[in-house]
Amino acid sequence: MQLGCTVGVDLDLVAASSQAFDFVEIGVGDGSLPPETINPDRLANDLAGRDLLVHLPYSGTLTSYAPEVNDGFVAYQRRLLETVGDLGAEKAVLHATSDDRDDVAFREVAAEQLERVVAAGEDAGVEVVVENVGHHHDGIQLSVLGDLVRETDAPVCFDVGHAYMEGGNGAIKRFLRSHADRISHLHLHDVRRRGDTHLPIGAGEIDYGPVRETLAEFDGTAALEIFTDDARLLADSAERAAGMFGTTFPTPEDETPTG
Repeated sequence: MQLGCTVGVDLDLVAASSQAFDFVEIGVGDGSLPPETINPDRLANDLAGRDLLVHLPYSGTLTSYAPEVNDGFVAYQRRLLETVGDLGAEKAVLHATSDDRDDVAFREVAAEQLERVVAAGEDAGVEVVVENVGHHHDGIQLSVLGDLVRETDAPVCFDVGHAYMEGGNGAIKRFLRSHADRISHLHLHDVRRRGDTHLPIGAGEIDYGPVRETLAEFDGTAALEIFTDDARLLADSAERAAGMFGTTFPTPEDETPTG
């Protein structure tokens, strides 16, 4: 298992993040951080040997009623994937969203759209992993997403916190029980049902026991998606996450300075 962290669109945080992480996940697209504006040499220097993962635009809808919109969405994702592929990105996270997630007829369109974006990633040498966002009004429900990834053979970015917000600890257990083999990437953080999200692991209400038990042999990637500038809080979550998978994470004092 490789452990990394997310930094959003702030590229300054790439160099500032712990060198003990195996990778860094950055957000790209929708004008917030056009990947064409990223200096490849600076990025490589800031990564300092760590791998690169990206999160495709947080907005935008995978599945629309308008075929022209669907075509435009795929074309944009293809352009982004080609660009980040040239930057060396290994995986790209895609939100599973729909204009009408309750329309059963839409599921066929969603499957087609997902296949197209995954194929665009394959062409660019980037693995597209679809993320559960069913706690949002436009997010495809976990149960439906499970069927879609089975049908399309698409890999999953399982966001444990999002699953909890959608259906509690039971939703986490059910998805892991049925679809753990589809998970290639994890987003790890803690949440509280009152709306607090992306907390340090252990600060919320998630029972990480099923994650530890079901994914004991997990050999994919796991990103801490924790919104804090406190290096010690992030390191504590990294230690907890590493412990779930039988590994260790060095404390800030253990790290060897670089540069």
